[in-house]
Amino acid sequence: MSATNRPKWLPWQRLLAASLTRPAELADRFGLDPAPLAAVTARYPMRINPYYLSLIEQPGDPIWRQAVPDPREMNDTVCPTDPLGEEEHSPVPSLVHKYRDRALLLAAGQCAMYCRFCTRKRKVGTIGMATATTSEQLEPALAYLERTPAIHDVLISGGDPLLLPDRQLIWLLTRLRRIPHLEIIRLGSRVPCTLPQRVTHKLAAALKKFHPLYINTHFNHPRELTPEAAEACRRLADAGIPLGNQTVLLKGVNDDAATIRQLMRGLLKIRVKPYYLFQGDLSRGTDHFRTPVAQGLAIMRELIGHTSGLATPTFALDAPEGRGKIPLTPDYVQSLGDKLAFVNYQGIPCQYPNPDG
Repeated sequence: MSATNRPKWLPWQRLLAASLTRPAELADRFGLDPAPLAAVTARYPMRINPYYLSLIEQPGDPIWRQAVPDPREMNDTVCPTDPLGEEEHSPVPSLVHKYRDRALLLAAGQCAMYCRFCTRKRKVGTIGMATATTSEQLEPALAYLERTPAIHDVLISGGDPLLLPDRQLIWLLTRLRRIPHLEIIRLGSRVPCTLPQRVTHKLAAALKKFHPLYINTHFNHPRELTPEAAEACRRLADAGIPLGNQTVLLKGVNDDAATIRQLMRGLLKIRVKPYYLFQGDLSRGTDHFRTPVAQGLAIMRELIGHTSGLATPTFALDAPEGRGKIPLTPDYVQSLGDKLAFVNYQGIPCQYPNPDG
């Protein structure tokens, strides 16, 4: 749909309230049998707001696959429930501390659209997502951050922290900024992609007061780079907030070099730096999305040297059991001694004199 033909959207709160959450609603719209959908949503909730729904062109397309429940979610016997060991690395409720110098604060339990491939699929949108959103509930996590001076970087996630009301989000950011050793605050949010109407002028102006503040967002397909998404990212960038993007390789969505290249170049045009390209997490209910690691490495070969370094993300795997992110790079090195022998991005053999110690 062209920019001139885009609808005039309701305020974000009303769009969120109008989300499809019941299988019968989706079945009626697309002529589906609601029974298989109901079996999935009984375990893994569905939410598709009207904006993201408008991006679907036909059943089974890349947008559909990310948003619409699939019976294969129920047949996953490969992936564990907590793939990244977050529960094991949670010293207090709503906080995950895997890396010595940074922590993850789970401050929201809802998302604008429930992605079918979600890492926290076991919890987001369910009563199991016992995130703390009031000052009293968050106090144990904030107290932990205060008494752990090694932590200088906190990532606020959930759920999606940009779905918190302005007042609540501002309170949390103000509270974190009072902790002297917290140098960096990051927000992990898919809102610029799935509900860009949430990024109001008022929100951008409020966030501007908490620098250094970073936002990592999450676009997976070029069709998500709409005029509305571009405007949301413009407002954030104009507020001085650096924007990064984390894409997940998803079978049937973006698992080819042409799609990823188009996405990465499109992100730069809306002032979002490609940051990570992730191998799919081992999250229960998502096995049908996972791609072979070799496929991701082949895609990276088509990016490195063939497009701008700005448009080249780091391909990474978030290791099971909380072992951390591991970069995965195509193998260019052939031997390492007094000379480094390697091939360049075109496959041409090269040598580099290797200095001693």
